[in-house]
Amino acid sequence: MAFHEVRFPDNISRGARGGPERRTQIVELASGDEERNASWANSRRRYDVAYGIRRADDLAAVVAFFEARNGRLHGFRFKDWGDYKSCLPSGTPAPTDQAIGTGDGATTTFQLVKRYVSGSQTWVRTITKPVAGSVTVALNDASQASGWSVDTTTGVITFTTAPGSGVAITAGFEFDVPVRFDTDVLDVTLDLERLGSITSIPLLEIRR
Repeated sequence: MAFHEVRFPDNISRGARGGPERRTQIVELASGDEERNASWANSRRRYDVAYGIRRADDLAAVVAFFEARNGRLHGFRFKDWGDYKSCLPSGTPAPTDQAIGTGDGATTTFQLVKRYVSGSQTWVRTITKPVAGSVTVALNDASQASGWSVDTTTGVITFTTAPGSGVAITAGFEFDVPVRFDTDVLDVTLDLERLGSITSIPLLEIRR
């Protein structure tokens, strides 16, 4: 089992359906009241990319991609066109978009994250697959052109010199979702008019 640092074809993922999934246990009491408990601390994304296939060449590309990943065996990158930036979808990532830590004068590594805020509630998502060349970093709102590096396979920022105590560390970036195929079978319909189709191609986010 391995993770292949290759992205699913963008022209097909653009037409995919899917989004976050959570797992909640709900028990209805005799009184009609409910007790709700979250089974998962974090959400997981599911997608169906069959909707992005528009041509016979798209179908061939998906089959080749599926075979190269050995079905469900190997993970890969996927661009979620509805959520792939550190900022709003209409914006351009900036180095002050997301707070990723506060300097203490000793720590040199910081994990990229994205915060989802609604009212007083915030959920923090760990970003492990930033897009190469898209990451920018700022210290106390001052953009840093050098003195740091990013591991695009883990989303970890490493500074050459540890940021000073109390220094706000922020970052902007684009990112992919680590996923795998959630099936070992591609059910291809051989249709002469449509030149072939696949009813469903499910993808599932890999959580580590």
